[in-house]
Amino acid sequence: MGLLSILRNLRQSPEQQAHLLLLGLDNSGKTTLLKQLASEDISHIVPTQGFNIKCVQTSGFKLNVWDIGGQRSVRPFWRHYLDNIDVLIYVIDCSDRTRFQETISGQLKGLLEEDKLATVPLLIFANKQDLTTAISASELVESLNLHTVRDRMWQVQACSALTAEGLQVNTAHTFSVCN
Repeated sequence: MGLLSILRNLRQSPEQQAHLLLLGLDNSGKTTLLKQLASEDISHIVPTQGFNIKCVQTSGFKLNVWDIGGQRSVRPFWRHYLDNIDVLIYVIDCSDRTRFQETISGQLKGLLEEDKLATVPLLIFANKQDLTTAISASELVESLNLHTVRDRMWQVQACSALTAEGLQVNTAHTFSVCN
């Protein structure tokens, strides 16, 4: 299972485009993750003010990825990006336990209740697994009570956007920036 498996379940023809929305609290690693997928330099990441858009090609899929800033002042605008989304990707900083409640009871819960996202698959990247303080993906599933989510496909993927570990779909698939 992984992003490509989710996409294959959505599309009859893998040559089609898919629209992905990349959300999460500020400092969760969204932009680093996106730059890793696009094989870009991650040495100078700055907080996203507004949004980043990248087109990434992989295994016949053209992925249009919208990375929306996660600062508290930007989050009310997330709802303006929910139209025509094929996959919702939510990135969580698994080393910052103090902010889990903000994700659990606020942001992610609100997104899962959005009518526009009612059947949209959810991929959660349990980021910053390279840090010793990070909780595991299975602990994150329990913390988020994801086993109660029955109205959509969902998956939690342990990763480190910094090292790119867990971002590879598998060794047979590579990502490249669209032309």
